[in-house]
Amino acid sequence: MRRGEILALARGFPEIIFGVITNGLLIDSSLAAAFARERNIVPVISFEGSEGETDARRGEGVFRRLTETCSLLDRAGVFFGCSLTVTRSNHALVTGTAFIRRMIDAGCRVFIFVEYVPVQTGTEDLVLAGEQKRALIGCLRTFPGRFPALFLGFPGDEEIFGGCLSSGRGFLHVSATGDLEPCPAAPFSDANLTRMPLRQALQSRFLGEIRKHHEELTETKGGCALWTNREWTASVLRRSRK
Repeated sequence: MRRGEILALARGFPEIIFGVITNGLLIDSSLAAAFARERNIVPVISFEGSEGETDARRGEGVFRRLTETCSLLDRAGVFFGCSLTVTRSNHALVTGTAFIRRMIDAGCRVFIFVEYVPVQTGTEDLVLAGEQKRALIGCLRTFPGRFPALFLGFPGDEEIFGGCLSSGRGFLHVSATGDLEPCPAAPFSDANLTRMPLRQALQSRFLGEIRKHHEELTETKGGCALWTNREWTASVLRRSRK
């Protein structure tokens, strides 16, 4: 929807990789050709698994359309990938050899496994079981040696780096209105990039307190420490505003 703006940004900063996670439905031949020219843009298309899983969440016929999009990107010579929300029900499918090989055959060279975070009450049964989380981490470690692709996990990879990487320890999130937030699963902020530069916003009291008390954010069964400890996170924000 904002192709002109993103293409211009990528063209202006060729040393930065722009990973664009998208539902893929608006990618046409002209945009595929533009991606082929701007090699630092990496489109990452969202799937939920095979046809049944993807269409159940995203609409009938979406999986077929996305496979056509993958073919379009592959023919154009674009380096692209897929994003997979991993739940208790689709874990075995999306980490299975058959599915990985099918997506690689379709041209995918980046796999992003996003563990389901229960931000909606009543969906806790979709959270990965303990053995599934451990199995996913194992996949992230072994798959690069088995398949010709890159494999990333969120937030599973965080355990390797000592826990939650939010609030500037490893990443941040900027909302559509410019709020600088700890991460996408924690929509809290006391700094806005429309009113101050990024360097200043990174030193906000809120983000600084989270980094200072990082021990509060150990891994949890919900997959996202900030979301599971959202009451604590909200209390930190209230204190930072005083």
